[in-house]
Amino acid sequence: MDSLLYHSKELLLLDSQKKYDYKQEINNSMALEVTDSNFEELVNSGKPMVLDFWAEWCGPCRMVGPIIDDLEKEYAGRVTVGKMDVDNNNDVVAQFGIRNIPTILFFKDGKVVDKQVGAAQKAAFVEKVEALLK
Repeated sequence: MDSLLYHSKELLLLDSQKKYDYKQEINNSMALEVTDSNFEELVNSGKPMVLDFWAEWCGPCRMVGPIIDDLEKEYAGRVTVGKMDVDNNNDVVAQFGIRNIPTILFFKDGKVVDKQVGAAQKAAFVEKVEALLK
């Protein structure tokens, strides 16, 4: 019985380390941090924009996050790719009526032209970004 208890504590420790690693991963994200204060400037910069509305506690957001970071690398200089934490940016979240996360909005000329609600394969995001560039 003591052995089982020890293994349970060890698993809990490993689980808590995984959560910590995820927080580090968010902080090391390649995508731009978009906030209520810099949103207007970024969306009206003349470049298309992909904006991921997410939260740290959101499981599906964890699946989409690495895809968003990949898009930032692949489309650097051509498309602004950013992430907005819904828990800390109420104004823009309310402006676009974001009720489910992850929600990814695709902007062209400062206007929303496409949307993805929920997790999806990378190919779906690439297709939408390519459409922004046409």
